[in-house]
Amino acid sequence: MPSRNESPPRVAVLADSDTRWKWGALTAHRLAPGGELDGFLLRGRATPTVRQLAEVGVRADALREVTGAEFTRAAGRERYDVIVLACVGGAVQAMLHGLAHAWGAAGAGSRPVVVTGYVGVVYEKLADGLLLRHGADVVLANSRHDAERFRAVYEGVGAPSDSVTECALPFLEGGKRGLNEGAGLRPFTVVFAAQPSVPDGRADRTYLLERAARHARAHPGRDVLIKLRSKPGEHTTHIEELPYQKLSRCLSGGLPSNCRLVYGHMGDVLDRTDLLVTVSSTAALEALHRNVPTAVLTDLGIREALGNHHFLGSGCLTSWDRLDAGHLPQADPAWTARQGVGMGEQAFDTARARVAELARRAAPPPLAPYYTAETAPGYLPGILARHGFDPEGRPLREPAAPGREESALRRATRGALREAARGAYRHGVQRVAPVIRRLGEL
Repeated sequence: MPSRNESPPRVAVLADSDTRWKWGALTAHRLAPGGELDGFLLRGRATPTVRQLAEVGVRADALREVTGAEFTRAAGRERYDVIVLACVGGAVQAMLHGLAHAWGAAGAGSRPVVVTGYVGVVYEKLADGLLLRHGADVVLANSRHDAERFRAVYEGVGAPSDSVTECALPFLEGGKRGLNEGAGLRPFTVVFAAQPSVPDGRADRTYLLERAARHARAHPGRDVLIKLRSKPGEHTTHIEELPYQKLSRCLSGGLPSNCRLVYGHMGDVLDRTDLLVTVSSTAALEALHRNVPTAVLTDLGIREALGNHHFLGSGCLTSWDRLDAGHLPQADPAWTARQGVGMGEQAFDTARARVAELARRAAPPPLAPYYTAETAPGYLPGILARHGFDPEGRPLREPAAPGREESALRRATRGALREAARGAYRHGVQRVAPVIRRLGEL
Protein backbone atom coordinates (compact mmCIF):
# COMPACT_ATOMS: atom_id res chain seq x y z
CA MET A 1 0.00 0.00 0.00
CA PRO A 2 1.66 3.27 -1.06
CA SER A 3 1.83 6.07 1.48
CA ARG A 4 0.36 9.46 0.72
CA ASN A 5 3.88 10.85 0.30
CA GLU A 6 5.17 7.69 -1.48
CA SER A 7 7.49 6.87 1.43
CA PRO A 8 7.01 3.55 3.28
CA PRO A 9 3.59 3.61 4.92
CA ARG A 10 3.35 4.26 8.65
CA VAL A 11 1.00 2.03 10.61
CA ALA A 12 -0.01 2.32 14.27
CA VAL A 13 -1.38 -0.69 16.14
CA LEU A 14 -3.20 -0.36 19.47
CA ALA A 15 -3.58 -3.68 21.33
CA ASP A 16 -4.81 -4.58 24.81
CA SER A 17 -3.47 -8.15 25.21
CA ASP A 18 -0.79 -10.47 23.86
CA THR A 19 -3.13 -12.27 21.46
CA ARG A 20 -4.56 -9.02 20.13
CA TRP A 21 -1.06 -7.61 19.67
CA LYS A 22 -0.23 -10.72 17.63
CA TRP A 23 -3.33 -10.27 15.47
CA GLY A 24 -2.93 -6.50 15.12
CA ALA A 25 0.77 -6.49 14.28
CA LEU A 26 0.49 -9.36 11.79
CA THR A 27 -2.53 -7.68 10.20
CA ALA A 28 -0.55 -4.45 9.86
CA HIS A 29 2.26 -6.31 8.09
CA ARG A 30 -0.25 -7.95 5.74
CA LEU A 31 -2.01 -4.66 4.93
CA ALA A 32 1.15 -2.58 4.52
CA PRO A 33 4.11 -4.85 3.67
CA GLY A 34 7.39 -3.12 4.36
CA GLY A 35 5.73 -0.35 6.33
CA GLU A 36 6.92 1.25 9.54
CA LEU A 37 5.06 -0.14 12.56
CA ASP A 38 4.43 1.82 15.76
CA GLY A 39 3.01 -0.34 18.53
CA PHE A 40 0.87 0.92 21.40
CA LEU A 41 -0.15 -1.32 24.31
CA LEU A 42 -3.33 -0.16 26.03
CA ARG A 43 -2.72 -0.03 29.76
CA GLY A 44 -4.98 -2.44 31.66
CA ARG A 45 -5.24 -5.80 33.38
CA ALA A 46 -4.14 -7.74 30.26
CA THR A 47 -1.24 -5.55 29.13
CA PRO A 48 1.29 -8.14 27.89
CA THR A 49 4.55 -8.75 29.71
CA VAL A 50 7.97 -8.72 28.05
CA ARG A 51 7.92 -12.55 28.00
CA GLN A 52 4.52 -12.67 26.31
CA LEU A 53 5.61 -10.16 23.67
CA ALA A 54 8.76 -12.17 22.98
CA GLU A 55 6.68 -15.35 22.62
CA VAL A 56 4.41 -13.67 20.07
CA GLY A 57 7.54 -12.91 18.06
CA VAL A 58 6.24 -9.87 16.15
CA ARG A 59 8.51 -6.85 16.32
CA ALA A 60 7.63 -3.18 15.98
CA ASP A 61 9.80 -0.18 15.12
CA ALA A 62 8.54 1.45 18.32
CA LEU A 63 6.48 0.07 21.20
CA ARG A 64 5.10 1.79 24.27
CA GLU A 65 2.36 1.47 26.87
CA VAL A 66 -0.37 4.13 26.82
CA THR A 67 -3.79 5.08 28.11
CA GLY A 68 -6.62 5.58 25.66
CA ALA A 69 -6.29 9.36 25.88
CA GLU A 70 -2.54 9.17 25.27
CA PHE A 71 -3.13 7.07 22.19
CA THR A 72 -5.67 9.43 20.64
CA ARG A 73 -3.35 12.37 21.29
CA ALA A 74 -0.48 10.52 19.58
CA ALA A 75 -2.74 9.61 16.65
CA GLY A 76 -3.78 13.24 16.31
CA ARG A 77 -0.18 14.45 16.46
CA GLU A 78 1.63 11.85 14.32
CA ARG A 79 1.02 11.23 10.63
CA TYR A 80 -0.04 7.64 10.13
CA ASP A 81 -1.45 6.04 7.00
CA VAL A 82 -3.28 3.22 8.79
CA ILE A 83 -4.38 2.63 12.37
CA VAL A 84 -5.25 -0.91 13.47
CA LEU A 85 -7.40 -1.15 16.60
CA ALA A 86 -6.75 -4.62 18.03
CA CYS A 87 -8.79 -4.35 21.21
CA VAL A 88 -11.94 -5.59 22.91
CA GLY A 89 -15.12 -4.07 21.47
CA GLY A 90 -15.66 -1.43 24.16
CA ALA A 91 -12.10 -0.15 23.76
CA VAL A 92 -12.52 0.02 19.98
CA GLN A 93 -15.71 2.06 20.35
CA ALA A 94 -14.03 4.45 22.80
CA MET A 95 -11.04 4.92 20.49
CA LEU A 96 -13.32 5.61 17.53
CA HIS A 97 -15.02 8.44 19.41
CA GLY A 98 -11.72 9.66 20.85
CA LEU A 99 -10.08 9.69 17.42
CA ALA A 100 -13.08 11.41 15.86
CA HIS A 101 -12.76 14.18 18.45
CA ALA A 102 -8.97 14.44 18.06
CA TRP A 103 -9.12 14.68 14.28
CA GLY A 104 -12.14 16.98 14.36
CA ALA A 105 -10.29 19.35 16.69
CA ALA A 106 -7.38 19.41 14.24
CA GLY A 107 -9.65 20.63 11.46
CA ALA A 108 -10.66 19.11 8.14
CA GLY A 109 -8.06 17.21 6.13
CA SER A 110 -6.61 13.80 5.57
CA ARG A 111 -6.62 11.17 8.30
CA PRO A 112 -5.46 7.55 8.61
CA VAL A 113 -7.55 4.61 7.50
CA VAL A 114 -8.92 2.94 10.66
CA VAL A 115 -9.06 -0.88 10.65
CA THR A 116 -10.36 -3.30 13.26
CA GLY A 117 -11.57 -6.88 13.51
CA TYR A 118 -11.47 -10.03 15.64
CA VAL A 119 -8.57 -12.10 16.93
CA GLY A 120 -10.18 -15.44 16.16
CA VAL A 121 -13.41 -17.41 16.13
CA VAL A 122 -16.47 -15.23 16.82
CA TYR A 123 -18.78 -17.47 18.79
CA GLU A 124 -20.39 -15.12 21.31
CA LYS A 125 -21.66 -11.53 21.60
CA LEU A 126 -21.84 -11.23 17.83
CA ALA A 127 -24.17 -8.22 17.68
CA ASP A 128 -22.66 -6.48 20.70
CA GLY A 129 -19.08 -6.85 19.53
CA LEU A 130 -19.82 -5.87 15.94
CA LEU A 131 -21.79 -2.74 16.79
CA LEU A 132 -19.00 -1.65 19.13
CA ARG A 133 -16.62 -1.94 16.17
CA HIS A 134 -18.89 -0.11 13.75
CA GLY A 135 -17.47 3.20 12.62
CA ALA A 136 -14.06 1.91 11.58
CA ASP A 137 -13.31 2.32 7.88
CA VAL A 138 -12.58 -1.40 7.57
CA VAL A 139 -13.97 -4.20 9.75
CA LEU A 140 -12.06 -7.32 8.84
CA ALA A 141 -13.92 -10.63 8.71
CA ASN A 142 -11.72 -13.71 9.01
CA SER A 143 -13.80 -15.80 6.60
CA ARG A 144 -16.66 -15.74 4.12
CA HIS A 145 -18.85 -17.14 6.90
CA ASP A 146 -18.02 -14.22 9.19
CA ALA A 147 -18.37 -11.62 6.42
CA GLU A 148 -21.94 -12.74 5.73
CA ARG A 149 -22.84 -12.66 9.42
CA PHE A 150 -21.21 -9.26 9.98
CA ARG A 151 -23.07 -7.62 7.09
CA ALA A 152 -26.36 -9.10 8.27
CA VAL A 153 -25.91 -7.52 11.73
CA TYR A 154 -25.11 -4.06 10.34
CA GLU A 155 -27.90 -4.16 7.78
CA GLY A 156 -30.29 -5.39 10.47
CA VAL A 157 -29.91 -2.12 12.40
CA GLY A 158 -29.84 0.05 9.30
CA ALA A 159 -26.13 0.79 9.56
CA PRO A 160 -23.76 0.86 6.56
CA SER A 161 -22.09 -2.51 6.01
CA ASP A 162 -19.59 -1.58 3.31
CA SER A 163 -16.79 -1.55 5.90
CA VAL A 164 -16.94 -5.36 6.23
CA THR A 165 -14.04 -6.84 4.27
CA GLU A 166 -13.29 -10.54 3.95
CA CYS A 167 -9.77 -11.80 4.65
CA ALA A 168 -8.37 -14.57 6.88
CA LEU A 169 -6.63 -14.81 10.22
CA PRO A 170 -3.17 -13.28 9.67
CA PHE A 171 -1.40 -16.03 11.61
CA LEU A 172 -2.70 -18.83 9.36
CA GLU A 173 0.74 -19.48 7.96
CA GLY A 174 3.23 -22.27 7.58
CA GLY A 175 3.34 -24.81 4.78
CA LYS A 176 0.84 -27.64 4.57
CA ARG A 177 2.24 -31.09 5.09
CA GLY A 178 1.05 -34.58 4.44
CA LEU A 179 -0.96 -36.41 7.07
CA ASN A 180 1.34 -37.43 9.95
CA GLU A 181 4.41 -36.37 7.98
CA GLY A 182 7.41 -36.52 10.29
CA ALA A 183 5.78 -38.89 12.77
CA GLY A 184 8.28 -41.63 11.84
CA LEU A 185 11.24 -39.37 12.69
CA ARG A 186 10.08 -38.61 16.24
CA PRO A 187 7.32 -39.71 18.63
CA PHE A 188 3.78 -39.11 17.43
CA THR A 189 2.92 -35.82 19.13
CA VAL A 190 -0.50 -34.90 20.54
CA VAL A 191 -0.96 -31.26 21.58
CA PHE A 192 -3.80 -30.15 23.83
CA ALA A 193 -4.29 -26.41 23.24
CA ALA A 194 -5.48 -25.08 26.58
CA GLN A 195 -7.61 -21.94 26.90
CA PRO A 196 -7.59 -19.47 29.81
CA SER A 197 -11.35 -19.41 30.38
CA VAL A 198 -12.89 -22.32 28.44
CA PRO A 199 -13.94 -24.23 30.41
CA ASP A 200 -13.83 -22.11 33.53
CA GLY A 201 -14.72 -24.56 36.32
CA ARG A 202 -12.19 -26.54 38.37
CA ALA A 203 -13.91 -29.88 37.79
CA ASP A 204 -14.02 -29.47 34.00
CA ARG A 205 -10.44 -28.22 33.75
CA THR A 206 -9.18 -31.01 35.97
CA TYR A 207 -11.10 -33.51 33.82
CA LEU A 208 -9.40 -32.31 30.64
CA LEU A 209 -6.01 -32.46 32.29
CA GLU A 210 -6.66 -35.98 33.59
CA ARG A 211 -7.77 -37.14 30.15
CA ALA A 212 -4.62 -35.77 28.53
CA ALA A 213 -2.54 -37.62 31.15
CA ARG A 214 -4.61 -40.79 30.65
CA HIS A 215 -4.05 -40.60 26.89
CA ALA A 216 -0.30 -40.36 27.50
CA ARG A 217 -0.36 -43.42 29.78
CA ALA A 218 -2.42 -45.38 27.22
CA HIS A 219 0.05 -44.48 24.46
CA PRO A 220 3.54 -44.54 26.01
CA GLY A 221 5.09 -44.14 22.55
CA ARG A 222 3.42 -40.76 22.06
CA ASP A 223 4.37 -37.34 23.37
CA VAL A 224 1.42 -35.42 24.86
CA LEU A 225 2.03 -31.68 25.18
CA ILE A 226 -0.27 -29.35 27.07
CA LYS A 227 0.23 -26.01 25.31
CA LEU A 228 -0.33 -23.11 27.71
CA ARG A 229 -0.90 -19.48 26.77
CA SER A 230 0.53 -17.78 29.85
CA LYS A 231 2.43 -18.35 33.06
CA PRO A 232 0.79 -17.85 36.48
CA GLY A 233 0.39 -14.14 37.19
CA GLU A 234 0.22 -13.19 33.51
CA HIS A 235 -3.02 -12.25 31.81
CA THR A 236 -4.07 -12.75 28.24
CA THR A 237 -7.36 -11.87 26.55
CA HIS A 238 -9.30 -13.67 29.30
CA ILE A 239 -8.67 -14.04 33.02
CA GLU A 240 -7.37 -17.48 34.02
CA GLU A 241 -8.39 -18.15 37.59
CA LEU A 242 -7.41 -21.84 37.62
CA PRO A 243 -4.14 -22.23 35.70
CA TYR A 244 -3.31 -25.72 34.47
CA GLN A 245 0.13 -25.36 36.06
CA LYS A 246 -1.54 -25.29 39.47
CA LEU A 247 -4.02 -28.07 38.66
CA SER A 248 -1.24 -30.34 37.39
CA ARG A 249 0.46 -30.22 40.78
CA CYS A 250 -2.72 -31.53 42.40
CA LEU A 251 -3.29 -34.28 39.83
CA SER A 252 -3.48 -37.75 41.32
CA GLY A 253 -0.36 -39.59 40.22
CA GLY A 254 1.00 -36.46 38.54
CA LEU A 255 1.76 -36.18 34.85
CA PRO A 256 3.41 -39.21 33.20
CA SER A 257 6.91 -38.78 31.77
CA ASN A 258 5.60 -38.44 28.19
CA CYS A 259 3.13 -35.68 29.14
CA ARG A 260 4.33 -32.17 29.94
CA LEU A 261 3.39 -28.50 29.97
CA VAL A 262 4.88 -26.34 27.20
CA TYR A 263 4.91 -22.68 26.18
CA GLY A 264 6.13 -20.96 23.05
CA HIS A 265 4.88 -19.72 19.70
CA MET A 266 1.94 -21.79 18.49
CA GLY A 267 3.40 -22.05 15.00
CA ASP A 268 6.58 -23.63 16.38
CA VAL A 269 4.55 -26.11 18.41
CA LEU A 270 2.39 -27.02 15.41
CA ASP A 271 5.52 -27.78 13.38
CA ARG A 272 5.90 -30.94 15.48
CA THR A 273 2.20 -31.73 16.04
CA ASP A 274 0.46 -34.81 14.63
CA LEU A 275 -2.88 -34.34 16.42
CA LEU A 276 -4.23 -31.07 17.83
CA VAL A 277 -6.85 -31.37 20.59
CA THR A 278 -8.84 -28.45 21.98
CA VAL A 279 -12.24 -27.39 23.26
CA SER A 280 -12.62 -24.42 20.93
CA SER A 281 -9.28 -22.60 20.59
CA THR A 282 -8.44 -20.64 17.45
CA ALA A 283 -5.39 -22.93 17.39
CA ALA A 284 -7.76 -25.42 15.74
CA LEU A 285 -7.89 -23.22 12.63
CA GLU A 286 -4.10 -22.86 12.63
CA ALA A 287 -3.77 -26.65 12.78
CA LEU A 288 -6.34 -27.20 10.02
CA HIS A 289 -4.48 -24.70 7.84
CA ARG A 290 -1.40 -26.94 8.16
CA ASN A 291 -3.39 -30.11 7.44
CA VAL A 292 -2.86 -31.33 11.01
CA PRO A 293 -5.68 -33.65 12.23
CA THR A 294 -7.72 -31.56 14.65
CA ALA A 295 -10.05 -32.76 17.41
CA VAL A 296 -12.62 -30.41 18.96
CA LEU A 297 -13.77 -32.10 22.15
CA THR A 298 -17.41 -32.96 22.87
CA ASP A 299 -16.65 -34.43 26.32
CA LEU A 300 -18.19 -31.44 28.11
CA GLY A 301 -21.04 -31.12 25.64
CA ILE A 302 -21.47 -29.02 22.52
CA ARG A 303 -22.45 -25.68 24.02
CA GLU A 304 -22.38 -22.02 23.12
CA ALA A 305 -20.63 -21.27 26.41
CA LEU A 306 -17.73 -23.46 25.31
CA GLY A 307 -17.59 -22.18 21.74
CA ASN A 308 -17.30 -25.64 20.24
CA HIS A 309 -20.68 -25.21 18.56
CA HIS A 310 -18.77 -23.11 16.02
CA PHE A 311 -17.31 -26.36 14.68
CA LEU A 312 -20.65 -27.99 13.82
CA GLY A 313 -20.30 -29.53 10.38
CA SER A 314 -16.49 -29.39 10.48
CA GLY A 315 -15.90 -33.11 10.95
CA CYS A 316 -13.63 -32.28 13.90
CA LEU A 317 -16.04 -32.87 16.79
CA THR A 318 -15.03 -35.95 18.76
CA SER A 319 -14.21 -37.20 22.28
CA TRP A 320 -11.18 -38.30 24.27
CA ASP A 321 -12.54 -41.87 24.25
CA ARG A 322 -12.44 -41.97 20.45
CA LEU A 323 -8.98 -40.39 20.39
CA ASP A 324 -7.76 -42.99 22.91
CA ALA A 325 -9.00 -45.66 20.49
CA GLY A 326 -6.91 -44.19 17.66
CA HIS A 327 -9.40 -41.94 15.86
CA LEU A 328 -7.93 -39.11 13.74
CA PRO A 329 -10.62 -36.60 12.69
CA GLN A 330 -10.75 -35.49 9.07
CA ALA A 331 -12.02 -31.95 8.45
CA ASP A 332 -14.69 -31.27 5.84
CA PRO A 333 -13.09 -29.25 2.99
CA ALA A 334 -16.24 -27.23 2.32
CA TRP A 335 -16.42 -26.17 5.97
CA THR A 336 -12.76 -25.18 6.17
CA ALA A 337 -13.08 -23.16 2.97
CA ARG A 338 -15.93 -21.14 4.45
CA GLN A 339 -13.79 -20.49 7.53
CA GLY A 340 -10.95 -18.94 5.54
CA VAL A 341 -8.62 -21.89 6.11
CA GLY A 342 -6.05 -22.56 3.40
CA MET A 343 -6.60 -19.34 1.44
CA GLY A 344 -2.88 -18.64 1.17
CA GLU A 345 -1.22 -15.31 0.42
CA GLN A 346 -4.19 -14.00 -1.60
CA ALA A 347 -6.34 -13.91 1.56
CA PHE A 348 -5.46 -10.23 2.15
CA ASP A 349 -5.57 -9.03 -1.47
CA THR A 350 -9.05 -7.54 -1.13
CA ALA A 351 -8.28 -5.92 2.21
CA ARG A 352 -5.03 -4.40 0.92
CA ALA A 353 -6.81 -2.99 -2.11
CA ARG A 354 -9.61 -1.60 0.06
CA VAL A 355 -7.19 0.12 2.46
CA ALA A 356 -5.14 1.54 -0.44
CA GLU A 357 -8.32 2.92 -2.04
CA LEU A 358 -9.41 4.60 1.19
CA ALA A 359 -5.91 5.99 1.81
CA ARG A 360 -6.04 7.84 -1.53
CA ARG A 361 -9.09 9.88 -0.56
CA ALA A 362 -8.34 13.58 -0.57
CA ALA A 363 -11.02 14.42 1.99
CA PRO A 364 -12.09 11.37 3.98
CA PRO A 365 -15.37 11.71 5.89
CA PRO A 366 -15.37 11.86 9.70
CA LEU A 367 -15.60 8.58 11.59
CA ALA A 368 -19.27 7.74 12.10
CA PRO A 369 -19.91 4.95 14.65
CA TYR A 370 -23.42 3.55 14.88
CA TYR A 371 -23.48 4.21 18.63
CA THR A 372 -24.02 7.89 19.36
CA ALA A 373 -25.68 9.98 22.06
CA GLU A 374 -28.87 9.57 20.04
CA THR A 375 -28.83 5.83 19.31
CA ALA A 376 -27.42 4.59 22.67
CA PRO A 377 -27.69 7.34 25.32
CA GLY A 378 -27.83 4.81 28.15
CA TYR A 379 -24.94 2.67 26.94
CA LEU A 380 -22.31 4.75 25.16
CA PRO A 381 -21.36 7.22 27.95
CA GLY A 382 -20.42 4.38 30.31
CA ILE A 383 -18.20 2.73 27.69
CA LEU A 384 -16.44 6.01 26.97
CA ALA A 385 -15.97 6.81 30.65
CA ARG A 386 -14.39 3.41 31.36
CA HIS A 387 -11.72 4.25 28.81
CA GLY A 388 -11.14 7.84 29.91
CA PHE A 389 -13.40 9.86 27.61
CA ASP A 390 -16.42 12.06 28.10
CA PRO A 391 -19.63 11.62 26.02
CA GLU A 392 -18.15 13.85 23.30
CA GLY A 393 -14.97 11.79 22.98
CA ARG A 394 -12.80 14.28 24.85
CA PRO A 395 -10.19 12.89 27.27
CA LEU A 396 -11.45 13.21 30.84
CA ARG A 397 -8.02 14.25 32.03
CA GLU A 398 -6.27 16.96 30.10
CA PRO A 399 -2.57 16.56 29.37
CA ALA A 400 -0.06 18.41 31.52
CA ALA A 401 0.60 22.01 30.62
CA PRO A 402 3.54 22.65 28.24
CA GLY A 403 6.86 22.88 30.07
CA ARG A 404 5.78 20.53 32.86
CA GLU A 405 7.43 17.40 31.53
CA GLU A 406 7.37 14.42 33.83
CA SER A 407 10.68 13.76 35.58
CA ALA A 408 12.50 10.43 35.31
CA LEU A 409 11.95 9.81 39.02
CA ARG A 410 8.22 10.47 38.72
CA ARG A 411 7.96 8.15 35.71
CA ALA A 412 9.85 5.40 37.55
CA THR A 413 7.71 5.84 40.67
CA ARG A 414 4.49 5.80 38.67
CA GLY A 415 5.66 2.69 36.78
CA ALA A 416 6.53 0.87 40.01
CA LEU A 417 3.18 1.74 41.55
CA ARG A 418 1.37 0.59 38.42
CA GLU A 419 3.19 -2.76 38.44
CA ALA A 420 2.44 -3.20 42.16
CA ALA A 421 -1.23 -2.44 41.58
CA ARG A 422 -1.34 -4.84 38.64
CA GLY A 423 0.25 -7.57 40.75
CA ALA A 424 -2.23 -6.98 43.55
CA TYR A 425 -5.12 -7.18 41.09
CA ARG A 426 -3.85 -10.45 39.64
CA HIS A 427 -3.38 -11.90 43.12
CA GLY A 428 -6.94 -10.92 43.99
CA VAL A 429 -8.35 -12.48 40.81
CA GLN A 430 -6.35 -15.69 40.92
CA ARG A 431 -6.03 -16.34 44.65
CA VAL A 432 -8.50 -14.41 46.76
CA ALA A 433 -11.61 -14.41 44.54
CA PRO A 434 -11.75 -18.23 44.09
CA VAL A 435 -11.46 -18.70 47.88
CA ILE A 436 -14.32 -16.26 48.51
CA ARG A 437 -16.48 -18.04 45.95
CA ARG A 438 -15.79 -21.42 47.55
CA LEU A 439 -16.65 -20.04 51.00
CA GLY A 440 -19.90 -18.68 49.58
CA GLU A 441 -20.85 -22.16 48.39
CA LEU A 442 -20.50 -23.72 51.86
